[in-house]
Amino acid sequence: MAPVIWGLDLRDMKWSMFGSQWMWKNKDYHLRRTKFVIYQLAMICMVASESIGTAALSDYVKQQSTIERLHSSASVHNDDFVGIASYNIFCGIVVATIFGAGFFFDLFFPERYEPKNIRWAWRLSAVFVTLCTIADALAFTVIVATGKAWISANSRDAEQIALEHINPPRVYRHNHRAIAATVFLWIGMVATVASCIILWMYYAHLDAYGPKSLSARMRDEVDKTTLVNERAQSGMRTHEQMREQTVYNTTTGKRQVTLAKQSRCDSLELTPSLSPDKP
Repeated sequence: MAPVIWGLDLRDMKWSMFGSQWMWKNKDYHLRRTKFVIYQLAMICMVASESIGTAALSDYVKQQSTIERLHSSASVHNDDFVGIASYNIFCGIVVATIFGAGFFFDLFFPERYEPKNIRWAWRLSAVFVTLCTIADALAFTVIVATGKAWISANSRDAEQIALEHINPPRVYRHNHRAIAATVFLWIGMVATVASCIILWMYYAHLDAYGPKSLSARMRDEVDKTTLVNERAQSGMRTHEQMREQTVYNTTTGKRQVTLAKQSRCDSLELTPSLSPDKP
């Protein structure tokens, strides 16, 4: 038997729920399909930006260690890109955590009960993640567009370093990985903002009407009305049958009493007189 955790029955977690019949053709829940599309777009683009940015980060860290190992007096200054790329990794993780969790909860448990504090936790988490992502996109763009790594060394090492082919390029905007990470980051940022707005819209609808969409509520109302009418008609038929049965029983009882009286009278008329004969 599957356990129940936080009021969620884990038996509802089935592979079949990833099918199009449940994910995309199901229109019973408010903004559910929209959330699936936008949430996944935000997660995929942010994770893509995080992954490409991590590759660029690794290149610059390796460049720094290599140059400083070969030239004792050299120091590579690329901490601005290292810092923003590290922050970009954090943003990718938190976006995937918040909206990924929302995606799976909406997929497996669309009618779950959430107390008021949990609903506000979802809202505030979405706002926090969105603000982090906006700051990430702006800072990442400025650093990649205007920044570059620079090297400080004595004159001899500086001359040798100038003759070397340095890869990745010290100018960040010349690094194709940094550019690709920036593009995916902006797409992910826009999708994250949209995800936050959609999440707030959904919880406003949930507080007012519940998780069901308007069409599903209207259908359920029609089904409920039909069921009530059928039960009422069934009750009326039952009441009518009981009344008819009561009338039948009463009529039958009266008829039996009348027949019994008539039978008794007939038996009295047919009984001979028991008085003695006269001489």
